[in-house]
Amino acid sequence: MTDPEILKFIAETESFYPPEANMASSEENRGYYDAMCAYFRIERPQGIDVFDETIAGISVRRYRPNPANSPASELGTDGNKTTFALFAHGGGFVVGSLESHDDVCAELAHETGIEVIAVDYRLSPEHVYPAALDDVAVVWQALNISGKRKGIVIGDSAGGNLAAALCLRARDRNWIMPKGQILIYPGLGWDKDLPSRLEHANAPMLSSADVDYYLSLYLGSMDQRQHQDVSPLLVEDLSELPEAFIVTADIDPLRDDGKLYAQRLQQAGVKARWRNEEQLVHGYLRARHQSWRARESFAAICDALCHIG
Repeated sequence: MTDPEILKFIAETESFYPPEANMASSEENRGYYDAMCAYFRIERPQGIDVFDETIAGISVRRYRPNPANSPASELGTDGNKTTFALFAHGGGFVVGSLESHDDVCAELAHETGIEVIAVDYRLSPEHVYPAALDDVAVVWQALNISGKRKGIVIGDSAGGNLAAALCLRARDRNWIMPKGQILIYPGLGWDKDLPSRLEHANAPMLSSADVDYYLSLYLGSMDQRQHQDVSPLLVEDLSELPEAFIVTADIDPLRDDGKLYAQRLQQAGVKARWRNEEQLVHGYLRARHQSWRARESFAAICDALCHIG
């Protein structure tokens, strides 16, 4: 890695969230993580109305573009456009909250003109699988009661796993299907022998050992790893799933999860695009205001949100 902007981002991140934080107790980990998120948090852009509420017993935060102020003023109210995006935050199923990704969600709404709804799902190890996915699924179902709204699902890291798993649930349970899925450096198969897991075993921001540790906390029992809700890459039939845009960081043990999932979706006849970001590391969305690479990737994600499905 040679990009000075990313090297600075890593150093700043680790000054608040050192590598050992990943293996700390959940309480200590969350303290480190919240401090790091607060350091990088950017003020919300103008033209976004933000409010918290409860949907089906789950806390959510809505980011609703105000057409009078937002540059992306088309809210997609006709029958063919996306009217909302359900966002699941990252954090290894252990850390993260409505606050940790607040500025990301606000900017997604601002740049696209699409309402973003962030889900405050339950965290592990206090609430093991399938609690997090159940929460995201309950909100998705509640938002689609009328069948008139058109939504997509989007998530980063662990949230990308939840977004992919939600699509599989929707297909298999005959729910209203998302128009599309946007998966940002997701964990999808957890195979320790993939090239990226070996090549970037000790990558900054997230090591291969960190991946396994977070998964063990999420599952409680590793016997659950084979379930499609946990490992979408292991699902034999990926047909009839929504269009996917999958973006990965090149210096990330989870890189090949996204690459292989895109290939598997394409083989199943599902439209899927994979974009890999050279020189970028896991969690780079937080660097979008200091790195041109991260900024371009965020713009591509916003463009996908506008045009997917």
